[in-house]
Amino acid sequence: MDLTPAVLEHPYLVLGLFVLVEGPAATITAGTLVGAGAAAFWPIWVIVALAEVVGDSLLYLVGRSARRPWVASLLSRLKATALLDRLAGMSLPRLVITAKLVDAFALPAFVSAGIAGLPYRRFAAWVGATAAVRGLVLIGLGALLGSQLSGLLALPGGIFLLTAAVAVPVAVFHLVMKRYHLRKVAPPTYER
Repeated sequence: MDLTPAVLEHPYLVLGLFVLVEGPAATITAGTLVGAGAAAFWPIWVIVALAEVVGDSLLYLVGRSARRPWVASLLSRLKATALLDRLAGMSLPRLVITAKLVDAFALPAFVSAGIAGLPYRRFAAWVGATAAVRGLVLIGLGALLGSQLSGLLALPGGIFLLTAAVAVPVAVFHLVMKRYHLRKVAPPTYER
């Protein structure tokens, strides 16, 4: 069963969920649909920005709940405590912009914002503004690619080919950036 026609008929139905799961790849893929003429720009942009604000707000709420034992054990299992300590001293604008530029920092950055007890309205305003700008950039990048990759949509399973053509390089970039930045943040080991 080929899902490409169904996705092309209703591209907005699943976009929000995909942005929550893998924001940059889903946003660029949505931009390729805009570039190929299969979706309109404005609804895609609104869905992307709202989904990012919802996802980031959920991470903020995890941070606000960090005093609960099950949340604290989850954070320690993720080995994010060293990074959380480092991010706790950053200003909110710098924290949000860094997390939006390097997506691997989003989880610890927004959890640390919640732990620090930053006002939610201020947090949501910064996240909303940066999500809107990032959405514009990524959708624009996808739209540029969409005109080049629109031929994939005509193939059986074309939406999956298009998604793979966009998502694989984005995922590899994120993994490389995450490893690079986590290596910089790792506490030094001292030999005795």
